[in-house]
Amino acid sequence: MATRQNLLSAEELSALSEGLKDGSIESDTGFNTKVRVRKHDLASENSSLGVNVSSIDMINERFIRMFRLGLLEVLRTTPRVNPTRVQIMKFGDYLQMLKAPLSVNTIRINPMRGNSVIIIDPNVVFSSLDSFFGGFGKGVSDLPPGRLFTATETRIIHIILEVFFRSMKDAWGPVMEIDCEQVSSEINPQFAQIADENDLVVLSRFEAEATASGGKGFIDLVYPYATLKPLRDLLRNRVASGDGNEESDKIWREDLAVAVGDSEMAVKVVMGSIKTTLHHLQTMKEGDMLFFKKPELAQFLANDVPSFGVNIGTKGSNVAVRIEKQLVPGQL
Repeated sequence: MATRQNLLSAEELSALSEGLKDGSIESDTGFNTKVRVRKHDLASENSSLGVNVSSIDMINERFIRMFRLGLLEVLRTTPRVNPTRVQIMKFGDYLQMLKAPLSVNTIRINPMRGNSVIIIDPNVVFSSLDSFFGGFGKGVSDLPPGRLFTATETRIIHIILEVFFRSMKDAWGPVMEIDCEQVSSEINPQFAQIADENDLVVLSRFEAEATASGGKGFIDLVYPYATLKPLRDLLRNRVASGDGNEESDKIWREDLAVAVGDSEMAVKVVMGSIKTTLHHLQTMKEGDMLFFKKPELAQFLANDVPSFGVNIGTKGSNVAVRIEKQLVPGQL
């Protein structure tokens, strides 16, 4: 076995150490010496590292519009569906919020990695079932923990999921093309192991109400944090820029410029201003004179906002102004 040898002798190492101590040898002369390092545990998930929940909020807003229209076609009624603010939490904490039985549907969203879950409150299922058969969207009270869904109720759940998948595809369309498929269904959320208890998940909750007096419930869409984390740059860039269609953005900007350009605006020219009192103004009579110092330039006001310094003159038979400089309101 080859023995390891030091490149420097003991005397050289000692001299180098003494030189660093007394300052005769410069230190910290390498590259990137001012770079700051932040500790990161690769075994943990940190929500501060990047999924922008506002991007998910925007996707959810598009989803709601599609989902309402889709439910109207199949349920013959327009339920009230409102999103709540997206939350990032531990999967174990989320499971503690739930109580069986629920319609727990594990799904795969391609090309995202891992599985997600859609959880539908029984109130949504029964109110949708009642509306489907011509009722008023009546909900249901508490069910026994082990109560299974009947074949008819399961069919309603599949109809809701089909509308949900189509709406998801349209909502994510401006960001990326996705395809949803159902993997399994349960009634106990404890069996939906899409993540470990200490792993982070992204919760999108949609509160649903069939009618003003009907059943109220919720539909949860839960992504594992690890599913969305690789997409954080895509979410930040594509969602912030709109639908990604540059040609439509250009047309929209041109139409907006034309619309704004045709809008009417009141303008006036002020040669000067005088400060006085109300008493002085009330006691004035014909022949009285007011003295003021004429400024170098008159002010051109647009909607009472000083915009330009102008000189007043004539152009032919008309009184006219000539713009001399632009005025910045904050610097007046």
